[in-house]
Amino acid sequence: MEKFIILADFTCDLSEEIRNRIGMPSYSKGHIHLAEGRDIEGTLDWSQISREEFYKALSDKKNNISTSPLNAEEYYEYFKHFVEQGYSIINISLSSKISSTYNFASNAAARLNAEYFDARVYCVDSLRMSGAIGLLVIYAYDLKNNGKSFDEIVAWLEDNKLKVHQMGPIDDLFFIARRGRITMGKAIMGSFAGVKPMGDCNGEGYTTVLAKVKGINKALDVTVQYIKETATDISQNYIMLVHSDREVYAKALKEKLESELSPKEVFLSDVFCGCGANIGPGMVGAYYLGEEVSDDLSKEKEVMNNILGK
Repeated sequence: MEKFIILADFTCDLSEEIRNRIGMPSYSKGHIHLAEGRDIEGTLDWSQISREEFYKALSDKKNNISTSPLNAEEYYEYFKHFVEQGYSIINISLSSKISSTYNFASNAAARLNAEYFDARVYCVDSLRMSGAIGLLVIYAYDLKNNGKSFDEIVAWLEDNKLKVHQMGPIDDLFFIARRGRITMGKAIMGSFAGVKPMGDCNGEGYTTVLAKVKGINKALDVTVQYIKETATDISQNYIMLVHSDREVYAKALKEKLESELSPKEVFLSDVFCGCGANIGPGMVGAYYLGEEVSDDLSKEKEVMNNILGK
């Protein structure tokens, strides 16, 4: 039987607890560039910087925090460590439409596949980010732990990656405004009104806003209803739930999902630095399997409009 390992990069937002639970021994770390030229390692924990310090820095308009993945040479060395131990590798990367991560990993994989006659390194372009990647990793390890082969898992990932949906609110409109996605005037008015944008992920991995609702309680209720309407066989499937410094809301949503939908299991994790630098504070997102996302999310918009009575 082929010996193989499933890897992902630091944008998968899987906590140490979840990684230990599914048997994921490693992930590729990245680079976080903080203000005043300070760089730290991009990890799936808060060992380099605390959650509070990181999200407080993001909330400061004077701070410009950015991220970068391992480059092709770094990926080569990272993958080679496992290849030389006799492992084949399935690597799941952040969407190629969002980052160069997939291209760097693919270049390293091609080099290793050429240099080592028995190497097999396959890179999956997830076309997803954050908890959506995490969900794919959870399913991949579930398949592996149930005896599925390298090729069967690759086929499942390629067939199902665009079936991963997202829903949940974000409540820091000022961060969105600073990123140029809305005007500062709209951020001010929306914050006063308690507006919570809610979106699903499109075919490239970006989040498209489908609705704006008032109040966090309604936002969480709409999230549950949207998942109920769009998920596939939810009682037999997983939900990956992540938050960017909104633990109280995330735990409340977890309770609602478990009591009202009874999924197979709800996994809960932080959004760590890799995705947090772009998502910003204030997001609660649930990721789950449904039908493949439609072009321009037209079907998903219709579902949301029906939920809201539009």
